[in-house]
Amino acid sequence: MTCSAVVVDRHRRVLHVRHNATGLLLAPGGHVEALDRSLLEAALREVHEEAGIPPSALCATAAYGRLPFDIDVHDIDANPAKGEGAHQHWDFRFVLQLVHGHVEVSVQPEEVSAAAWLAFDEVTSPTLRAKLCASGLDGRIEPVNASALIHDGQGRYLLHLRDNVPGIWEPGAWSLLGGGREPDDTSIEDTLRRELREEAGLEPDALEPFAVEQATGTDGLTVPIQIFTTQWNGDPASLPLTEGVMLAWIHPETMPRLRLSPSTLDLVHRHAEHCARDQAAAARPEAAGPKAGGTSVPHSVGVHLYLERDGKVLLGLRHPGSVYAGGAHHFLAGHCEQESAVACLVREAREEAGLLIDPQDVELAHVVHMVDKPGAQPRIGFVFRARHWTGTPEVLEPDRCVSWDRWPADALPEPIVPYTRAAIEGIRAGRPYTELGWT
Repeated sequence: MTCSAVVVDRHRRVLHVRHNATGLLLAPGGHVEALDRSLLEAALREVHEEAGIPPSALCATAAYGRLPFDIDVHDIDANPAKGEGAHQHWDFRFVLQLVHGHVEVSVQPEEVSAAAWLAFDEVTSPTLRAKLCASGLDGRIEPVNASALIHDGQGRYLLHLRDNVPGIWEPGAWSLLGGGREPDDTSIEDTLRRELREEAGLEPDALEPFAVEQATGTDGLTVPIQIFTTQWNGDPASLPLTEGVMLAWIHPETMPRLRLSPSTLDLVHRHAEHCARDQAAAARPEAAGPKAGGTSVPHSVGVHLYLERDGKVLLGLRHPGSVYAGGAHHFLAGHCEQESAVACLVREAREEAGLLIDPQDVELAHVVHMVDKPGAQPRIGFVFRARHWTGTPEVLEPDRCVSWDRWPADALPEPIVPYTRAAIEGIRAGRPYTELGWT
C-alpha cells in the first residue's frame, strides 16, 4: 500500500518531486506506516515529509472530498538486497488544493532532490494525467462542509453539545449543527439540509448564506465551511437528536462560559451585530420610504478598491453561483453599512482578501453613478486608490470570490463587470466621474 498527494494550485498545476531512488518526477507519496490512521493521513504525512507542506496548507476538493481521486496498480521488481520478492504497489492518490495561492516547498534531501509544478497535460502518470485533464479541477477553494446558524429572532442561538469521544471534531464542545459534503449531495445547501434532517429532524424553509469560515479537521486539513442562517422558534427538547448529547437555546452573553470554539463565538457575535444593524435601519424614519408627494429615492452606496502596481490592476473572479456578477471579474468591493465609505473599504479589504490598509493611505480615484435599468434602484460606486497596503491577496470569502489576479490595465479580462471596466478606463483617462444606464 502506498499513498500519494496530488496537490493542485490555482494555475492547474500539480506538485511533483524527484525521488532519489528512481530519479523520476512523481507526486509526493510513499508507503503506509503503522501510525497512519487512514490512507489520506498517509498521503498528508508524505507530502509534509517530502515537500515541507503541512496539512493546514491544504484542503480537500468539493468534488472528491476525502476519497481517492485515482488508484494506480503497478508491478515492482524483486529487490534481493531488501529481501523483497516481486510484488505490486497499490497507490491511492488523493487530490488536494492549496488553501492560499502560494506555498513554500522545502524538499527532504534524504528522499527527494527537487520539486516542480507541472501543468495537467505534463503530469508524468498517464492515468493521472488523463483524469486531471478531464476534470473540472482548477485549484479554487469551495466549501466542503456546511453549518447552520439557527436563531429564534429574539437573540438566542441553537447550539449542539457534541459527544465527548476521541477521534471526532471538537469532542465535548458546543457547536453548530452541520457536517461534511457527501457524493450524492447536489449542492452545499443540500449537504446542510441532509445533515439537519439526519441529526435533528429539522427541515427549515429557508437557508441564507452568511459567511465562509475555515476550521481545522481531525486530520489537520483546513476545512472551508459554508455558514447558512435560518430562523426557528421550536422546542429543542422535542427534536429527535441522533448525534451528540443535547440541543439548547443559548444567548451570546452565556456563550463565553461554555466550551465553545472562539471562531463559533465570533461568528455568533457577527450575526448578532448584523441583526442589530438591520433592526436599527428598519426603525429609522427613512426606512418607511419617501415622503408623500416627494421624488427622492434611496441610493445604494458601494466602495471599490483600486490597487495598481506596475500597470496591473487587482481584480477578483466572482464565484459562478454569486447572486451578483457570477463568473465575472470585479474590484474588491462591498456595500456600506453603518460606517463611512473609507471605513467600509478598509473593513472589506481585510475581510475579503486579508489586506491591511491605513485609512490615511486611501484617496478617491473615481465615482460611478449607475442604474441597471429604468426604475431600478440607483447605485453610487466610490472607487478608492490605496497608495500603500500590507499583505498578499487571499481568498477569504470563497462563496463570493474564487481567485485574485493582477491584470494589465490596458488588457482587462473578460467577462468583467461593465462599470468596473468603465471606472478603470476613467481613471486611466483622468476623468473623476462616470454615469452608466441613465437615459
